[in-house]
Amino acid sequence: MYNFFVDKFARVDDRFTISGKDHNHICNVLRMQIGDTFLVSCEGTSHLCRLAQIDKDELIAEIIEEDYRNTELPVRFYLFQGLPKADKLELIIQKTVELGVAGIIPVEMSRSIVKLDDKKKKQRKERWQSIAESAAKQSKRNVIPEVFDVLSYKLAMQKAAEMGLFLVPYENERGMAATKEALAKIKPGMSVGILVGPEGGFDDKEINLAREAGAVVISLGSRILRAETAAITAVAMGMLHIEMNADGETQ
Repeated sequence: MYNFFVDKFARVDDRFTISGKDHNHICNVLRMQIGDTFLVSCEGTSHLCRLAQIDKDELIAEIIEEDYRNTELPVRFYLFQGLPKADKLELIIQKTVELGVAGIIPVEMSRSIVKLDDKKKKQRKERWQSIAESAAKQSKRNVIPEVFDVLSYKLAMQKAAEMGLFLVPYENERGMAATKEALAKIKPGMSVGILVGPEGGFDDKEINLAREAGAVVISLGSRILRAETAAITAVAMGMLHIEMNADGETQ
C-alpha cells in the first residue's frame, strides 16, 4: 500500500487535500481511481484513506480508519555519520531510514575524503532529505526522518552529549560483551546516538572527544566493515533489540 505525507493544514475534518508532486504521482504515475486506498501520514500518525475526489491540481483523500498503523520505534536512534565518499551516504540514508532512524547527522571528520563548501552542503542536504522522504514512504514510516546540516566534529560531539546513550562502533578489546551491555541499556523513550566513521575511520583525538561526550565504545563483530555496512549494521542491531523486546524489557 502506498504512503504519502502531508502537513496538518492539509486536513479538514475527516479529509486530506493532496496537491503538488504527490497529486501528480497518484494521478499520472500510479493512475489511481476513485475508491482506491492508500495511507496518509500526518504529524506522526498514519491513516487509512480512500481516494474520494480528483481535480486538476488537487485530490481529496477520505479517512477510513484513524491511527491505522504505528511503525515508529519507541526509541529515537540518531545516526552520526562521518562523511563518506561518492554516493555512499545516499545508500546509508535510504537503508537506515527503512530501519527506523529518527535522524541522520552528517559529520565532517579528519579522515573524511569528501570536503563540501557551503553551496554543496545545501545542495547535498536537499538531495539527502529527498532520499529520506522516499525511503520513509517505501517503508511505511509515520514520519520523515530529518537529515541535519553537516556538522563539524566538535559540534557533533556537543549534540551527541545530549543523547540518553551514545554508541561508537570501534575496535574494542571486550568485543561483543560491551555491545550486549550497551544494548541492554536502551529503553523506550530514549534518544540513542550512533557514531560511525568514514572510510578512513577515526583518529585517536576523535575517539577521545567521543569518550568525553559520554560515548560507549562497542563492537560490530570480528570482521572489518565498510563505512556503509557499519552504519546499517549498527542501526539494525539497535532496531532488532527494540523490536524483539517490544515491552521494553531486555531478555
